Amino acid sequence: MDQQEPHFMEIGQGDRRRRIGYRFDAGASDTSPAVVWLSGFLSDMASTKVVFLSEWSAQKGYAMLRFDYSGHGVSGGDIEQASTGAWLEEAETMLDLVGERPVVLVGSSLGGWISLLLARKLAKRRDARLKGLVLIAPAWDMTEKLMWEKMSGEARHAVLNEGVYYAPSDYDDPYPITKTLIEEGRNHLLAAGNIPVNAPVRILQGMKDDDVPWQHSVALVDLLATDDVDLTLVKNAGHRLSEPEDLKRLARTIEALIEPQLG
Repeated sequence: MDQQEPHFMEIGQGDRRRRIGYRFDAGASDTSPAVVWLSGFLSDMASTKVVFLSEWSAQKGYAMLRFDYSGHGVSGGDIEQASTGAWLEEAETMLDLVGERPVVLVGSSLGGWISLLLARKLAKRRDARLKGLVLIAPAWDMTEKLMWEKMSGEARHAVLNEGVYYAPSDYDDPYPITKTLIEEGRNHLLAAGNIPVNAPVRILQGMKDDDVPWQHSVALVDLLATDDVDLTLVKNAGHRLSEPEDLKRLARTIEALIEPQLG
């Protein structure tokens, strides 16, 4: 278990103000490369992959930043009021904590989408800190392609007329898909392509993933405005990619992006 106590930061203004929990390990020095973790939908910074990466980063002397989105984990906010734009704002604000360190963004599922949106912002600002993206089953355009487009007519009716649909989950209790989540998500869609990412992109994807089909990751490759993209398909893996061999693969992938920065 991760024993570090979380810190908190207030983000947003007025009725959009929310208290976001985070953990930041500074690494061996104030110039240590930083691994920045972005969680999946309804996941948090206490998950198996995060705890593994926290311990691994500490052993390597890397900095590591992770946080809980509003409505998740130890952070404040109501999941039924949350949105992609709010989570992106939180990720962008949190990134300030790493200072001028070289950064590798590691995004799982929804975190993959947030990572891509954040990388696009960094590219437009000509921010040179980003040295790589590692995307684990990236749920890009999740609210549209993996939620709305797959919903039944009954579910869509609930979203539009009641403001929320509670979707069944294989992992826990039913979870809310709100009208706010769907409609606000349309401000952040990437399907038009030509996504600017001024860094190598590495995608890890299970071929038995029922939540983010492997074809979704294959489609992403063509949407990226960079040729430095590697997609690893893991034949017998599902969505979580949290088995010991998956974690070792994840560590190797991150290290291959960081080590050139140390030369």
